[in-house]
Amino acid sequence: MPRKTPMRKLFIKVLGLFVLLLALYALAMEAVFSGLTRAASGGTPQWLGREAFWSGLIVLGILLCLMLPVVAWAASRIAARHKRVAAFARRLADGDMNARLELSGEDELPGMEAALNQAAEQLAQSFAEVESRQQELAAMLDSMQEAVVAITPDGLVRWFNAGLQRISGGQIHIGRPLIHSVRDPELLACVRGALEQREVRIGRASTLAPGRIFEIGAAPLPSGGALAVLHDVTRIEAAERSRREFIANVSHELRTPLTSIQGYVETLIEGPQPKPEIRNEFLEIILKNATRMNRLTEDLLALASLESPDNQLTRRPMRASAVVQDAMDALGGMVVDSGVELELAGAPEALVLADPDAMNQVFGNLIENALKYARESRRIRVGARLLQSEVEFFVQDFGPGIASEHLDRIFERFYRVDKARSRESGGTGLGLAIVKHIVLAHGGRIWAESELGAGATFHFALPLAPPALGVHDRDKSKQADESF
Repeated sequence: MPRKTPMRKLFIKVLGLFVLLLALYALAMEAVFSGLTRAASGGTPQWLGREAFWSGLIVLGILLCLMLPVVAWAASRIAARHKRVAAFARRLADGDMNARLELSGEDELPGMEAALNQAAEQLAQSFAEVESRQQELAAMLDSMQEAVVAITPDGLVRWFNAGLQRISGGQIHIGRPLIHSVRDPELLACVRGALEQREVRIGRASTLAPGRIFEIGAAPLPSGGALAVLHDVTRIEAAERSRREFIANVSHELRTPLTSIQGYVETLIEGPQPKPEIRNEFLEIILKNATRMNRLTEDLLALASLESPDNQLTRRPMRASAVVQDAMDALGGMVVDSGVELELAGAPEALVLADPDAMNQVFGNLIENALKYARESRRIRVGARLLQSEVEFFVQDFGPGIASEHLDRIFERFYRVDKARSRESGGTGLGLAIVKHIVLAHGGRIWAESELGAGATFHFALPLAPPALGVHDRDKSKQADESF
């Protein structure tokens, strides 16, 4: 049997009410006519018709007066429920997903109200899922290192992530034209091409943030507008520039001794038999340049090893005084041969985590660098002092000093203050760079201080060893000393 729809149910009820009204009217008219017939057995037909008409009209009026309140009550109830449904729909349209209808009555409307409530619940779940996904997407885009911005077809900012907010310094706002927030011509050109030509545009921006370079990718969106992504390539550019400079410097440093070796060898081969003293002089020059190339190769290998992620230092707790003393013992012979006095300026007994071999290399490079400028003063001071959470080591010479403009770059690879003097002394330009890498690998810091005419002092600081390791190391050292 087919299911009755709400409209059919309402129609049947109204029809039943109408049939009931007709039945009551018929019964009332039958009673009226029976009474009139018995009361007016001798009356005329005109009188009988008139009485029947007015009697029927009075009965109909009475029935209508009785039925109208019932109909009005039913109509007002239905109208009120329809108003609730309309108010419910308006709340949903305004975004109130918690709106629900109260079920009332046992007619056909509660079924519709229940269906509307179910639809509202499903709609609320759908909106909650969409909002959750939007929040996840926003969080993902905000966590990106790249800056992202979406543009409407009219060139207005539709959306942007935290990366672009940082780059723009808070000047970008949703709903404003992109050109009012970002003035980089390359970015604007890429976005304009994606909006107008509907094709992917690639560019490079260098004026968005001071000292930073960005690769730009702008693509049209299927729904209109465009999306621009900015990738920071500042470090990549710096690394590439450093690589090119490094290769150029290595090539230059190798070409100079190779050219010298080649020239003297060709002279020895092609010239007449040279005198022994000239030949020995040439061979000494060749040996000097070959030694310089060998030192350069060793320093390059050492630097490559330090920069390798596989490089591991064997750090252990050491007394700062022992670190300084080991370096002086290892390098004392070299200093004595040069005629320079190596002074110990004192060192604390505090413990630091250090690799002994690496520390010897640090002091060796610093003292060797000081020897180049201590020929006149004949004096180098080495020592250390305790700070709050670290130990500061230093190597001081009393030579001509270093100008202030060189102090920030003195630890760069192949950077020389006096290039002619450094090459004459056999320096490779990598010693201080190696020192810097070793100190940073220990978690320390390094810097230089100098005044022209008053010498230069190279400082590096290492963190103090944890107390537990210090106590353990102190006990082990004591046991080792007693065993000897």
